[in-house]
Amino acid sequence: MTIRILAALLAGTAAMAIQAPQAHAQTQPAKTDYDIAPRRLGEALRLYSQVSGREVVASSALLDDKRSGRVRGRLAPDVALARLLAGTGLVAEVVEGAFVIRAGNGDAAGDASTDVPVPEDIIVTGSRIRGAGPVGSPVATIDRDTLDRSGRATLADFIQTIPQNFSGGPAEANVGTSARGNAASNIGYGTGINLRGLGPGSTLTLLDGTRPALGGSSGAFADISMIPSIAVERLEILTDGASAIYGSDAVAGVVNLRFRGRFDGAETRLRAGTADGDYGEVQVGHIVGTGWATGHLVVAGEYYRRGSLGSEERASASEDLRRFGGPDLRSNFANPGTIVAAGGQRFLIPRGQDGTALTAAELIPSAGFARGDARRKVDILPRQKSFTVYAAGEQQIGDHLSLFARGLYAERDFEARRRIIGVSQQVVTPANPYYVDPIGTGQKITVYYDPIADFGPEGVRGTVTALNTAFGARADIDSWNIELSGGYGMQRDGYDGVNIVHLVRLARAVAATDPARAINLFGDGAVNDPALIDSLRGGFSQRSRYKSWTAALRADGTMLALPAGDAKLALGAEYRRDNLDFTQVFDIVADAPQTSGLAGLPDKRIVKALYAELAIPVFDAGENFPGTLNVSAAGRYEDYSDVGDTANPKFGARWEPLPGLALRASYGRSFRAPFFDELVGTANALYQTFRITDPASQTGQTAVLLLLGYRPDLGPEKATSWTAGVDFEPRFLPGAKLSLTWFDISYRDRIASANSFLQQFFTRRDVYGALIDDTPDPAEVAAYFADPSFSNAIGIGQDEVMAIVDARTRNLSRSTVRGLDFDLGYSRPLADGSVNLSLGGSRLFTIDHRITNTAPPNNVVGTLGAPVKLRLRGRAGFEAGAFDGGIGVNHVASYRNLTVTPAERVKSWTTVDLQLGMRIGDPDKRKLRLAFSVNNLFDKDPPYALFRSTGVNIGYDPEQASAIGRTFALQAIVGW
Repeated sequence: MTIRILAALLAGTAAMAIQAPQAHAQTQPAKTDYDIAPRRLGEALRLYSQVSGREVVASSALLDDKRSGRVRGRLAPDVALARLLAGTGLVAEVVEGAFVIRAGNGDAAGDASTDVPVPEDIIVTGSRIRGAGPVGSPVATIDRDTLDRSGRATLADFIQTIPQNFSGGPAEANVGTSARGNAASNIGYGTGINLRGLGPGSTLTLLDGTRPALGGSSGAFADISMIPSIAVERLEILTDGASAIYGSDAVAGVVNLRFRGRFDGAETRLRAGTADGDYGEVQVGHIVGTGWATGHLVVAGEYYRRGSLGSEERASASEDLRRFGGPDLRSNFANPGTIVAAGGQRFLIPRGQDGTALTAAELIPSAGFARGDARRKVDILPRQKSFTVYAAGEQQIGDHLSLFARGLYAERDFEARRRIIGVSQQVVTPANPYYVDPIGTGQKITVYYDPIADFGPEGVRGTVTALNTAFGARADIDSWNIELSGGYGMQRDGYDGVNIVHLVRLARAVAATDPARAINLFGDGAVNDPALIDSLRGGFSQRSRYKSWTAALRADGTMLALPAGDAKLALGAEYRRDNLDFTQVFDIVADAPQTSGLAGLPDKRIVKALYAELAIPVFDAGENFPGTLNVSAAGRYEDYSDVGDTANPKFGARWEPLPGLALRASYGRSFRAPFFDELVGTANALYQTFRITDPASQTGQTAVLLLLGYRPDLGPEKATSWTAGVDFEPRFLPGAKLSLTWFDISYRDRIASANSFLQQFFTRRDVYGALIDDTPDPAEVAAYFADPSFSNAIGIGQDEVMAIVDARTRNLSRSTVRGLDFDLGYSRPLADGSVNLSLGGSRLFTIDHRITNTAPPNNVVGTLGAPVKLRLRGRAGFEAGAFDGGIGVNHVASYRNLTVTPAERVKSWTTVDLQLGMRIGDPDKRKLRLAFSVNNLFDKDPPYALFRSTGVNIGYDPEQASAIGRTFALQAIVGW
């Protein structure tokens, strides 16, 4: 059977053969330089054939109305062809030495490319089998071009626009505003990924398929702010449980950042941007790559600098919310401050004087306090400066063996104004030389004084350093590929407090009688000697270091040939050793600095794992069964040195009953191992007596023994995930794509504590009854009373304890998340360009939280602190000759704020982004591309929401909206 006849059968119509010159084909090396711009696919294939020397056979009908992807660099022929076909829904097969193009329908479903043909040496996220995607699971691919056209400078910024991501948890805009989702552990102002809002620890982030060292004081998230955007080729997002493939953390999904490890040539990127002049950013990056017959080398570097954005620049970042119809939540601390006399009368300290000659007659009687807005000296975003370097190389040795290595080093400095210790009132006696007696009694007075004017605003200044490396060898033996690899990762986070007041030294200065040593609290502004103020400064610092060593052996290949195709198998063994160190230094309440760690922190965690994955083609289009059916099964066993072992399976199926229509489904179990700081056990335990409201008690209260801290038997969190979906590419509307995915995640044994609801324990026994022991053993009570961690501030005797209440952090709660992801796309060629439309989103139906197994479900979707019901991202783009552009729309649905009484509705938030681009020079080579972007084109403010947490009162929700406002940026991409 000739190639032309076979191609015609595959395509179902007449075939077109693109024949390369024979002499060229005979002398062509393994890799060749390509520079093919997007164009009509038939024309692009002709250019490819001329350059590669390979024959390409395709149906003319298949190529109609399709445009190619961009191909540039020194590439192998199969890799170049795969990039050329990316996004077309077509795949290439080798038949008698030629590439035959046929219709294909891959498993990916996402923004940039739902059907990307995969070369045999590539592993797609969600599978360990080379050349195949995960059967039945949804994978979204966001390519380099999509990142460039987003108008975002960094990955940390871009990830906030993904509908499946919730911006709660570790993110630089959340530092100091919320503790949800381990946000309080984000001491380095990093950014993590939080799919489905299940927490950053439930989303596994990979760098080219390997785990990076984790960030924060808990080692709770992968910090994507340490990734140079110029080095990223694409993002692969698996929105499905995948612990059977990757192990811990892959509960809500996996985000795999793929680097440009095969880049050839040189490219420079320059970017400058500003947020309406309030803060600016500069980004400079360069990547260079070169290849030879048996190897490749790529080096990339990026520098990024951004100024801080102060709260004084944004109206909603204030404690005085009256302009929005909200309350005035300013504190009683101001400068000049307020004096409360011995009788409780209040007097305002007048402005325009230094407090050295203040008299009682000058004080202003007042019914209230001078109010101070603590947020006006706090930064919404920190000042950031980072430098990152990426390098990757590969060298083939002989015909079957190759060596590879890659490394990523990043260093980021940050500085921000932020409340660390806060303020407190000072008691001043007549001994203080600046004392003023408002009522003439000569008694002590209390001064509500904000020290910012003298000391400067509190803040932090720190550095984050990260190094992630991977190295190994690959061998090809017949149809099998075997890889032995290892790696080392390290991330250090730390900061030092700025303008911290030493509370003991301040108290001494308030009590001092010598004017040279006494502090003056009665002036307007900075009225004290700077040398005196310096002597009263304290300090506070935190440091963490996460280290990880990995080793892995894996193999994959054809297990046996079946009528419908080859059954493929992947096997592997992995070893990982993790370590977290944490220290903090207080120089606030003692004469000498106090250094401490976290008592009970494990010194290491060792993980050993075995896994297997099998992909079986059951039917193909030539069988009697209608269409094509593929199934897969995977399983993984892991043994943890600290929390025991776990085994998790996963199954997937994909059926294509008709051309262009695919139905898929998956089932799997996943887990999350506890963070290091959740395994401190009894080292930080606190046992104390307590009185809880009890309607069954004659006194209205019951005396209990309260257990606080962490249970020593903490185990992994566990989840069961289901997905079902459809991918549709209608033949009657070429260029159109539709993808729908229904998902259900049942998450149990979640690590939580109910200590915030203590006063509800006896009134809601249906919820908290499992945590109450109403018949405590006297011997057990006596043992707690004798424990060094016991305290009895209210003086209750052992025989008075009527119950033991366990409010320790433990495997306590459950969550169920159900929803629908959708992605629609349409592209159509027009003359020398094209039009592209896309709309993607996530609709959440249920996020049922149960604080205990017996509690009734509480659906929190669409409430403050949780993901909204609907998030959308759409784009309309065009290419016309040397010009391109697009308009993007981001939508966050309205939701309820139940943290206030009565509950309030937070309005929806829709922003529009604009980008225009122009290529200068040869349009095929695209040596220079200029792009102008405006994000939040209409400068839409975040909707009003009364957002309150410990020490924080602001008028917008930083977990759902950005206070940055409109940003302008100009970018140049120069290809050399």
